[in-house]
Amino acid sequence: MVAVLVVAGFVADRISLNQYAITPGVAQPVGPLIRVPSARAHPVHGKVLLTDVYLAQVSALGYLLDKIQGAQLLPAATVLGPATPPAELTAQGYLEMAQSQAAAKAAALTRLGEKVGARNAGVAVFAAVPGSPAFGRLDVGQLVTAVDGRPTPDACAFSQALDRHRAGSTVRLSVERTHLSTSAVLVPGPTAVEQLRLARWPRSVPKPPATPACPGTASPDRGFLGIEAVTWVDYTYPVRISIRTNSIGGPSAGLAMTLGIIDTLSTGHLTGGRTIAATGTIAPDGAVGEVGGVPQKTVAVERAGASVFFVPAAQRSTAERAATPGLRVFGVRSLTQALADLRRLDGSVPNAGSPGS
Repeated sequence: MVAVLVVAGFVADRISLNQYAITPGVAQPVGPLIRVPSARAHPVHGKVLLTDVYLAQVSALGYLLDKIQGAQLLPAATVLGPATPPAELTAQGYLEMAQSQAAAKAAALTRLGEKVGARNAGVAVFAAVPGSPAFGRLDVGQLVTAVDGRPTPDACAFSQALDRHRAGSTVRLSVERTHLSTSAVLVPGPTAVEQLRLARWPRSVPKPPATPACPGTASPDRGFLGIEAVTWVDYTYPVRISIRTNSIGGPSAGLAMTLGIIDTLSTGHLTGGRTIAATGTIAPDGAVGEVGGVPQKTVAVERAGASVFFVPAAQRSTAERAATPGLRVFGVRSLTQALADLRRLDGSVPNAGSPGS
């Protein structure tokens, strides 16, 4: 009987279900991950924690354990969307983290009065649909800079260029063979030309809708390439900043990284000596956006000793339901709002436009 149970457990552990489980991850100080020139760095008093979650496909055996442990279970379609193969999920997370790091640097330096340059550099491949012309030819993180020799600096220009092509026609894509490191760094590579023959548009994949902001992108006869692409922005920073987030993916550490950069480049007393945590996407203009796994992140930051937790405003009640009375939860819509809350908590917040150095 024992042997039968062992075999059954072995088999069940290898049967993957069409679900993913979210469980509390690790909350860690962001300060040690940030490097700036020594002449601009300040000793940091207190901690800013970034936090993540563990995301894993559920096995038949793991399903029971996940239910017992109170994990959040999501359908695979919710996690992967219509285009993402499971094997690309990790690379997508690193691409999102690379974008988040870039936006955090821009938001922090702009808040400190530094001038940040920006230009659209092409479109980054975010996903390739299995079985599509692009699948196996274009990888997540590679940049497409032109279609048939016509520059495509952003997602709109890329979509407009493809809209002229019908199924069966061939397109020539100028592709930078970049790749993503585990620390979410986009490593440059050589540029090559890929010739791909477009297919008929499958019924299972929705066509991109026409929008006033990007006209000429909804031809009913448009051929199918099979990638999800996002505009890639190259920033020029007046201060050299590196952030090493090894093996952490996704965009949700944006707010925490931004606060950590400001703390390092200003007085080092941003938190008033407290251990605070933050989750939320960050835009270059300082806007804070919603993220996933807030209940699980709340558990993680409490385990790490945080007394304050900044979350996107719309998700404050979600975090409060998961928190104990010892954790103060602040809902914020912007970097400016988070800094104002820190000032009320006796943090030393530099004035807008002032590096405080």
